Amino acid sequence: MSTALIIIDVQKLLFDVEPQPFERTETITRINSLSAKARKAGVPVIVIQHERENHPLAYGTEGWELPDDLVVAESDLKVRKTAPDSFYKTSLKDLLDERGITDLTICGFASEFCVDTTFRRAASLGYNLRLVSDAHTTHDKDHATGKQIREHHNNTLIYLGGYEGSIAVLPESEVEFAQAETA
Repeated sequence: MSTALIIIDVQKLLFDVEPQPFERTETITRINSLSAKARKAGVPVIVIQHERENHPLAYGTEGWELPDDLVVAESDLKVRKTAPDSFYKTSLKDLLDERGITDLTICGFASEFCVDTTFRRAASLGYNLRLVSDAHTTHDKDHATGKQIREHHNNTLIYLGGYEGSIAVLPESEVEFAQAETA
């Protein structure tokens, strides 16, 4: 069993705006704690960045960049994506397969779009999954607050069934990473 931490779409255009996403600073603090635990255990940290041509999220633009308070290491792997599904037309599955990764811990932005879509796709691919309940976020919408949207996904995705892999939803404080096996 091998695991990876997946950080989805924590980017300046999505986090360093007004209004900010729900618990913006707390969410990044929890993601930094997760990535520190993962790195200490030798677990790969994969940072996913969304991009869109001719848009403030275009590759290489300031909006596409990572917020200054997100801690990223040189050893972290990077994946660029253009759709809510982090596996769709990206190198993510190949990166995971090359490393024998079977377990994913998922956090990031946006709870109802890229986090949800990537989580469901990973479930359909048979990964064992952990959604970090307090380390994903979104902006308030007309129909629900960011807090309500986060809570909805925490309470929905835990019941996602019919797949081969296991599913857990737990807070950052309960996430531990076993020391990665070395070849």
